[in-house]
Amino acid sequence: MEGQKKIIVGLDIGTTKICAVVGEASGNGINIIGIGTHPSIGLRKGVVVNIESTVESIKKAVEEAELMSGCEISSVYAGIAGGHITGFNSRGIVAIKGSEITKQDVERVIDAARAVAIPMDREVIHVLPQEFIVDDEAGIQNPVGMAGVRLEAKIHIVTGAVTSAHNIIKCANRSGLDVCDIVLESLASSEAVLTDEEKELGAALIDLGGGTSDLAIFSGGNIRHTFVLGIGGNNLTNDLAIGLRTPNAEAENIKKKYGTCIARNIHGEETIEVPGMGGRNPRKLPIQILGEILEPRMEEIFMLIKREIYRAGMENIISSGAVVTGGSALLNGAADVAESVLQLPTRLGKPRGIGGLVDIVNNPMYATGVGLVIYGARNQSIKKFRIRDGNIFNNIMNRMKRWFKDVI
Repeated sequence: MEGQKKIIVGLDIGTTKICAVVGEASGNGINIIGIGTHPSIGLRKGVVVNIESTVESIKKAVEEAELMSGCEISSVYAGIAGGHITGFNSRGIVAIKGSEITKQDVERVIDAARAVAIPMDREVIHVLPQEFIVDDEAGIQNPVGMAGVRLEAKIHIVTGAVTSAHNIIKCANRSGLDVCDIVLESLASSEAVLTDEEKELGAALIDLGGGTSDLAIFSGGNIRHTFVLGIGGNNLTNDLAIGLRTPNAEAENIKKKYGTCIARNIHGEETIEVPGMGGRNPRKLPIQILGEILEPRMEEIFMLIKREIYRAGMENIISSGAVVTGGSALLNGAADVAESVLQLPTRLGKPRGIGGLVDIVNNPMYATGVGLVIYGARNQSIKKFRIRDGNIFNNIMNRMKRWFKDVI
C-alpha cells in the first residue's frame, strides 16, 4: 500500500447506509477500485445512537469493499454530519513587523482569526481559508512576500459536538480501523461533484441525505457558508408510511420504485399496491397520491434551505446556481423542485474527475464516499486518530496548522 500508488479509503457513515469507497491515488489521478455498502441502523439524523449496530454495519461495508478492491483496509477518512454541526466566518488582523509578509505573519493572523469563544462541549473540526487582505487589497490567496502594513485573514470555522465526533472515531476503532481525519460530509461531497468554475463563480451544494440535508456555499474558489438541516429522506419515507398507512420498510420500497416529487407530472389511472399494517389486506391506490405526499415535504426542505441562504446574506453570490446530490436527490423531480423553490438553475450532482469503477459510483448517493477519497488524496495525513488520544481535536488543529503552511 505504501508503493507508488497510495490506497485511500472514504467511510461515509450515513443515517440510511454506511458506504466504504476505496480509491487508488497515483500521478494520473484517482481510480476507484472498490466499494462496499450496508444498511445503517445505528444512526439517527447523522448522529450515532447505537454503537454496536454501527460497528457491525461498518464491518460489513468494509469487508465488501476489501473483497472488491483486493486489499486490506486499515485506515479511513470518516465523514461527519448531523444537526449539531455549525459553521461561521471569522476574521483576524495583525500588523506586519518587517518589510514584507512572512509565513510567520500568516500563522499569526490565522491564530488571531481562530481566537473565538467556543462552548466547552464543542470543538473545531475544520478551519477553512477564504481570503487574505493586505492593507485594503482584498481577494489575495497567498500574501507571502508581499509588502504591507496590515494583514487580515477571513476564515470559515466548522464546529461540532465533541461527543458525536468521539463516537464516530470509537465506532471506526472498534471495527479495526484508524481514522486519518474527520471531514464534514458536505465539504467532501463538494470535492466530488462541483467543478472549479462553479466554486469560483459561486454555487450552492445541497446534499440530501437520509437523516440530514447539508448546505455548502462556495464563491471565489473557497467555502463561504455551511449549514446542516435535520430533515432528510427518512422524513419523506415517514410521510409515505403515515399517508399510505403502510410499514416504513414498504414505504421506503414504494418511494424508491415509484416516488416522484411533482404531482402534476403523473398522468393516467395507474395504481400501486400498498401492503397493509398488521396483516391487513393490501390496497390499490392511485400513483398520484405519492406526488401529493412527497412534493410538499420536498418543497419544505428547499424552502428552509432558501431561508438559510437569505439569513446568511449569500443569495447574491450563488451565480452559477445550485447542485443537488445525495441519495434523496435520486427521487424523480428533486432537482426541478429545487430549481422552482430556490429560483436558481439546478443540476443533479454526480461524482466526476475520477477513473476506475466509474459506472458504479456515477450516482449521487456515492458523492460523499468518493469525495472523502478525493479529500484524503489532497490532504494526506500521517497522524491516525484513536480514541485513546488525549484530545483528538488538538491533533486536528495541529494538522490544520501544517496544512496552512503547505498552502502558503
